[in-house]
Amino acid sequence: MEKAAEQDAALEARVAGHFAESASLKQTAAKVLAAPVARAGRLLAEALKAGGKVLACGNGGSAADAQHFAAELVNRFEVERPPLAAVALTTDTSTLTSIANDYAYVQVFSKQLRALGRRGDVLLAISTSGNSANVLEAIGAAHELGVRVVALTGLGGGKIGAALKADDVLLAVPHKSTARIQEVHLLMLHCLCDAIDLQLFGAAR
Repeated sequence: MEKAAEQDAALEARVAGHFAESASLKQTAAKVLAAPVARAGRLLAEALKAGGKVLACGNGGSAADAQHFAAELVNRFEVERPPLAAVALTTDTSTLTSIANDYAYVQVFSKQLRALGRRGDVLLAISTSGNSANVLEAIGAAHELGVRVVALTGLGGGKIGAALKADDVLLAVPHKSTARIQEVHLLMLHCLCDAIDLQLFGAAR
C-alpha cells in the first residue's frame, strides 16, 4: 500500500509538472508570438473576405490540427456566423493514397494544392519539427500559385521557416518538445479563429 501511494504521488507530481511546463511555455510564447499571430489573423481574414479559402495540411497530430481548424471555419468557432471556406488536405484517403502510390508521399499535399489552390488563398502549413518534406513541397506549390502561407512550427522554424517569403507568416513555438509545441499550436489556432470572427463579424464572447 505504501509503495502504491508513493507511485501515485510521483505520478501526480509528474502530471502537475506537465501542466506547469505548458503554462510557462504559453506565457513565454505569448510575448514572442502575439504580434505574428495577429498578423496571421489579419492575413486569413482578408483572404476569406475577398473570396479566398484556407487550405490546411500537416502530418500526424498536425493533420488533426489542420482538420480541427478547417472544421472551426466551415462550421463555427464560438459564435453563430456564416460558414467560411476551408479545406483540410489530410482527409481524402483515396486522393492521399493514390498520390502516394502512383507518385510519392512527399507530393500528397502539393498535388492537391495545385488542383485546388488559387491566388488569394492561404495555406496553413503545420509541422512541429519545421522539416516535414510534404509540407515543404506544399509551400513550394503555394508560392508557385501566389498562395500566401501561415506556417506553424517549433523552435527556429526549421526548413519551413527558411522557405517562407516576406509576405508569409511564421509562427514558431519556442520549444523543442513535440507535445508542448502541439499544445501551443492548438492555442494559436483558436486565436486565429477568434481573430477571423472578430474582423469579419465583430464577434465577441
